Amino acid sequence: MIISRAVRNSGIGVRYARRMGTTSENPQTVIAQEVGNAGVITLDRQKALNAINLDMVRQIYAAAKKFEQSKDLVIIKGAGEKAFCAGGDVRAVSYGPLEEAKAFFRQEYILNASIQAFRKPYVALIDGITMGGGVGLSVHGKYRVATERTLFAMPETAIGLFPDVGGGYFLPRLRGKLGMFLGLTGFRLKGRDVEKAGVATHYCESARIPELEEALTKCSTDGDVAATLAKFCPKDTSEFILNKHLAQIDECFSGATVEEILERLRKDNSEWAQKTLQGLAKMSPTSMKVSKKQIDLGANMTLPECLVMEYRLAVRHAQDSDLKEGVRALLVDRDNQPKWNPPTLEEVTDERVDSFFKPLPDDLKFPTDILQAKL
Repeated sequence: MIISRAVRNSGIGVRYARRMGTTSENPQTVIAQEVGNAGVITLDRQKALNAINLDMVRQIYAAAKKFEQSKDLVIIKGAGEKAFCAGGDVRAVSYGPLEEAKAFFRQEYILNASIQAFRKPYVALIDGITMGGGVGLSVHGKYRVATERTLFAMPETAIGLFPDVGGGYFLPRLRGKLGMFLGLTGFRLKGRDVEKAGVATHYCESARIPELEEALTKCSTDGDVAATLAKFCPKDTSEFILNKHLAQIDECFSGATVEEILERLRKDNSEWAQKTLQGLAKMSPTSMKVSKKQIDLGANMTLPECLVMEYRLAVRHAQDSDLKEGVRALLVDRDNQPKWNPPTLEEVTDERVDSFFKPLPDDLKFPTDILQAKL
């Protein structure tokens, strides 16, 4: 999902259309092309920074499935120079009909799982803003190429949501407690740091992306893809932006509860810790506690299992949570003064947190081909 202030003025709040046509009023938003040995999927909703809606999710899934059978690899990218994909339309989810929200989450999460289960090389060119739903379209694939324009974040706790699209799966698999830190704080990573964090697998200067893409379309095996990426994406020895804080992150964010994390940060009392505390104080208390449990549980789940859990969380957030208030404060009225309910961590009971995780009558179920794939 999308919640970044950097993109809130870009039309993403506009409700997604039920169907997107190809007229000038409803331009084609997903372009699927066969180029050489590759199937190329381009997200083209540039006024909304390529944010995805239900129709786009369906189109991406259909194109990827077709190319999985007919081509040697798939390349997914965003049109324009600003964004790969800035996320999904949280205004539509929080203000629209519940059944539409459920349909969006269900289809999006099936797409996320299918990307991990993909039987051909899957290359995401994450050139530009890559947040929320855009992370879900890329991070579960084998190859993710960042550029100097890449801006990564999972900032959902700022609007009363949680890091979905498999955040519970990939975040705890980053080094140490880095994923917990990124998931709770929404900290932004840029350029090479996206690769150094483990979110991207490669880094390439944006000026070389067209040349890289052309070379990839000539590949016929996974070995060819790996060799081509190695040629265009040399490693460097620069320091990771969070390197000097990794020990602190591991110490503070290994707390058993959100309250303990905050206490450890207060005890640390460094400039970094104080700044982190200031950021966390703005987040939804309920979202932080739900996200903490989600990431803890996800560490021992497969991606499909994690997405079943996240579907339960997503539906219940659409029904009854801080989400609507967070969207109002950051994206609708833009007063940046959300009134969280309850307003403090102490008032968020374990029973309230556990209620988000209970099975639904219509739980998410994955197509057999995804579950039987070698994950």
